[in-house]
Amino acid sequence: QVQLVESGGGLVQTGESLRLSCAASARTFSSYTMGWFRQAPGKEREFVAAISKSGLSTYYADSVKGRFTISRDNAKNTVALQMNSLKPEDTAVYYCAAGLSPIWSPRPQSYDYWGQGTQVTVSS
Repeated sequence: QVQLVESGGGLVQTGESLRLSCAASARTFSSYTMGWFRQAPGKEREFVAAISKSGLSTYYADSVKGRFTISRDNAKNTVALQMNSLKPEDTAVYYCAAGLSPIWSPRPQSYDYWGQGTQVTVSS
């Protein structure tokens, strides 16, 4: 069982930055592909970014490419999402997810464990 706890959400203005963090309880954190997803009210959960087990490969949704950066620290069991140039359409609850699949995926169904989410609100 893996427990994931997100932090760092908040209220910012358009163009500002936020850094989300996710702490994992897994003893073998490096065995998991890690992802960030988000869900806005009335919308389905959508992929934001993912990072491979080693941290050498990263993947992004087109909507955040060039603005968001995902990173991980396997020694500290953490994954982060640096969000720059935030827009009102980035407003959502952001979730950290961990997956055992050997191949990364943007599908929420491919991830085995989820955090409780952290709210990000970007005002215009």
